[in-house]
Amino acid sequence: MIFEETALSGAFIIEPERLEDERGFFARTWCQRELEEHRLETRLAQCNISFNRVEGTFRGMHYQEAPHEEVKLVRCTRGSILDIIVDLRPESPTYKEHLSVELSEDNRRMLYIPTRFAHGFLTLADSTEVFYQMSEFYAPEAARGFRWNDPAFEIQLPIEVIVISERDQTYPDVSL
Repeated sequence: MIFEETALSGAFIIEPERLEDERGFFARTWCQRELEEHRLETRLAQCNISFNRVEGTFRGMHYQEAPHEEVKLVRCTRGSILDIIVDLRPESPTYKEHLSVELSEDNRRMLYIPTRFAHGFLTLADSTEVFYQMSEFYAPEAARGFRWNDPAFEIQLPIEVIVISERDQTYPDVSL
C-alpha cells in the first residue's frame, strides 16, 4: 500500500500497490501492519456500502461526537466521487480546513479519515457505490453534521447537487 499524507494532518490518501501480470493485478486494500507502521488506527468495527443512483448525489457532512468518534477508510468501488473531509479539531493548525479527493473505480484510491473530521461526498457518476470501513459502531445519539455549503467552510463543488437528504440540506449554520 502506498501512503500519501495530505495537507490535513493525520489524513492519508492510500493507493493499492499493484502486482501486475498477464491476468491483471493483485493489491492489498487493508493491512494492519502497514497501517500501524504509519501510526494509523487498525480497529475495524463496522463496514458499510452506500449505493447512489444519480450523479450529483451529496451525502454529508457527517461525524460522530465523543465517545463515539470514528476513523473511516473510504473507497469508491463503482463510479466516482468527490470525497470531502473537514478538520474539526480546535487544537489543529488546519482547524476548519477541508480537503477534496476524487475516488473512483478506476484510480482505486482510498481516503483515511481520522477521528474528529467531518466527511461527505458528491457522486460524479450514476450508479456509484462507496465502501466504508469504520473503527467504531454507528451511534445515532452521537451523529452530527453540517451543510456542505455552510459559509464557515467555503466548500466548492464541481457539479450541481441534484439529490440530497432533507436532513443534510437543513442543518443549521455551524457554531464551532
